[in-house]
Amino acid sequence: MTAATSFLGRALLAGIFILAGINKLQGYETTVGYMQQFGVPGILLPGTIALEILGGLAVLAGFYARLAAVPLAIFTLVAGVIFHGNFADNIQLVLFLKNLAIAGGFLLLFAHGPGAWAVNDR
Repeated sequence: MTAATSFLGRALLAGIFILAGINKLQGYETTVGYMQQFGVPGILLPGTIALEILGGLAVLAGFYARLAAVPLAIFTLVAGVIFHGNFADNIQLVLFLKNLAIAGGFLLLFAHGPGAWAVNDR
């Protein structure tokens, strides 16, 4: 049961990033425009897509998941502040708190490793 739970936890953390990266690829120009509305240069989008997809796959597979967890946690916190920082809007506050929770999951992954059914424990 612990092995399945470890894998399921990694899959749930990874899934949102893999899907988000794919969606950004499919709507590249729209995403650039959205980023620019918040003062984020569009030149950062390729790195964002790479982090989301490759980092998500690393977490999913348990392949250097600890190393992937740190930049994903930082990215999630920074994105939360930039894109969900309007705390007067309850929806944005909830989205910001979601980002905090996801970052917390990545920090736990970093601290304790990927668990069972992982390619390695790094």
